[in-house]
Amino acid sequence: MSCGEPHETECAEVLDHLYEFLDHEMPDSDCTKFETHFGECNPCLEKYGLEQAVKKLVKRCCGSDDVPSDLRSKVMGRIELIRSGQAVPDHDVTADNPAGG
Repeated sequence: MSCGEPHETECAEVLDHLYEFLDHEMPDSDCTKFETHFGECNPCLEKYGLEQAVKKLVKRCCGSDDVPSDLRSKVMGRIELIRSGQAVPDHDVTADNPAGG
């Protein structure tokens, strides 16, 4: 998605790292770039608002559920596979195989 207007920070970069921004997992300098972009780009600002609302809804509905301890590492592993362009398996390759093979 792109609004078609030139920006210092491209729409694709903002959207690729939107959840890092929402989760406060990026350096302050990058946050400032994103905030500037949202001030200039209505489509990205709308996407940010939508994702922020979804995140709040999930937290409200599921915030008290216990999360398996290894879930974050599995999710981050999948994200890294996708970012690197590698094929992502349809099944969970990290699960123990009780059949031994």
